[in-house]
Amino acid sequence: MLRCRVLGHRFRFSSEGDTMRWTCQRGCGAGGAKTYPSAAAARRYATAFDREDRADLGRRAPLVGLLPVRLARAVRHRGQGG
Repeated sequence: MLRCRVLGHRFRFSSEGDTMRWTCQRGCGAGGAKTYPSAAAARRYATAFDREDRADLGRRAPLVGLLPVRLARAVRHRGQGG
């Protein structure tokens, strides 16, 4: 799939018993599985990996591409006395 080649895969993680599974949300067929010692461990890892960090975009913005966002956040933070 062209989108996955250009933008990379968008993996979604889930757990089934002691197995964590991941599949590409874009439907290209990429994915895999890993077995853990317990169902709790598989669930913990699946929950940790299945996150989208869009809420932290301004705080953790890449240095080059979103430099204006980082600068605006720094100026705003500095203006608040921090």
